[in-house]
Amino acid sequence: MSGDQINARFRLDWSGFTLDVDLQLPGRGVTAIFGHSGSGKTTLLRCIAGLRRADEGTLEVNGETWQGPGCWVKPHKRPLGYVFQEASLFPHLTARGNLQYAQKRADPQAAVVSFDHTVSLLGIGDLLERRPDQLSGGERQRVAIARALLIAPRLLLMDEPLASLDMARKQEILPYLEQLRTELDIPVLYVSHAADEVARLADHIVALDRGRAVAAGPLQETLARLDFPIRLGEETGVVLTAQVVERDPEWKLARVAFTGGELWVRDSGHPMGDSLRVRVLARDISLTLSHHHDSSILNVLEGVVGDIAADDDQGLAMVRIHIGETVFVARLTLRSVAHLDLKTGQSLWVQIKSVAVIQ
Repeated sequence: MSGDQINARFRLDWSGFTLDVDLQLPGRGVTAIFGHSGSGKTTLLRCIAGLRRADEGTLEVNGETWQGPGCWVKPHKRPLGYVFQEASLFPHLTARGNLQYAQKRADPQAAVVSFDHTVSLLGIGDLLERRPDQLSGGERQRVAIARALLIAPRLLLMDEPLASLDMARKQEILPYLEQLRTELDIPVLYVSHAADEVARLADHIVALDRGRAVAAGPLQETLARLDFPIRLGEETGVVLTAQVVERDPEWKLARVAFTGGELWVRDSGHPMGDSLRVRVLARDISLTLSHHHDSSILNVLEGVVGDIAADDDQGLAMVRIHIGETVFVARLTLRSVAHLDLKTGQSLWVQIKSVAVIQ
């Protein structure tokens, strides 16, 4: 087993629900546990935390066995942090008191990040003397994440930490989560049913359906699969990593390069050479057999048709297009597929109506 790997195998029958998974996950970065409500996401996380004991199970985290034949590390002995949907702060303590409580539980030899650095990462310096009832939902959740980090975890579990927040609070906290992913070398298992959160935060994805893992792999490759088993509808799309190669101050645009091509995106202030993450939804792609110059669409790239597959909607089809080594996905009407007479291996032009910078 690789030293940077999480092996989790559980079988659990509970109240008519069966969890049956056998996963090999990266021991670094953010792995999204994705699926609809009732798919087993929280149950899986609770098995990993030891809060629910599976009938059969093994768990190895970066070379350490936490569960297996003849081995059971009790929940409070597992070096992990757990962030729930609700912040669950101690109401009688200030934010500082909640963080200090976590510090007292931590192994001082295993400290991942200092108190001051944690406070800075989560932007909670001006909240430390407030009690939980004096904080907004987003502020409480940031304090809860800081508390989980100060336990000095070797694994961080996050169970839909944004689910109870409104859109404004959600947008407030997402940049802090991105910063954690960038700066901390702690593997994170992030449960969500929101495709936009997964696209923005995850490096790897596991899709759960009715207690079973139905897809797993690197985010970019897995979302580009036409057979991705959890249909995302209007949220279907791909995520790319690109590098800023030009900034156009006149039009407030930036040109970013990815493997196989370039895109113009809104200038979000990233410096030259910086790496960023962009998302292109299938609904925002149209295809044409010739290059049109008299269009408002900035991003027109030459590509080759890969696979064509039926969509859940009977009038639509999904089309994979290869632009160099990068794959895009378009969602077209069956009429358009027939009109263009699309076939595997066919060259055409990909018109991208919108590109979202998500990091």
